[in-house]
Amino acid sequence: MYQRILIATDGSRLSAKAAQTGQQLAELTGAQLFFLNVVPRYPVSYFEGGASVSAVEVGQIEKQWADKAQTLVDQLKLKAEARGLKAKALTVKSDLVAEAVIASAKKNKCDLIVMASHGRRGLKRLLLGSETSNVLTHSSVPVLVLR
Repeated sequence: MYQRILIATDGSRLSAKAAQTGQQLAELTGAQLFFLNVVPRYPVSYFEGGASVSAVEVGQIEKQWADKAQTLVDQLKLKAEARGLKAKALTVKSDLVAEAVIASAKKNKCDLIVMASHGRRGLKRLLLGSETSNVLTHSSVPVLVLR
């Protein structure tokens, strides 16, 4: 069945549910797990009246985000290994979350992507977008979505 499962996580309660379900599926199939967190880049733009942030501060903020992401996926990896599963922790820096998830799945030869959907509808969905929807639309790898 599945041999390599990518679990995309953002640290939310819903993505924790996706991680749990992905681990259960890996237990049933003997699949290797890849826990992924996509780290955004700090938005550097200069709007009139906006406060500018130095390159050093931007670097510090991005490092904090990257460290937090690494800690998150490392913890998930340790939990999976405690269950006897083979797992890897991955972080990727990108502003294009869906594209990063799909690229990571392909790079690691995953045959399933597991992720959560916050279930936003209407104006919130229009304004915030949906990374899960973008992954579903553009991925050639099957996607299991949990709500």
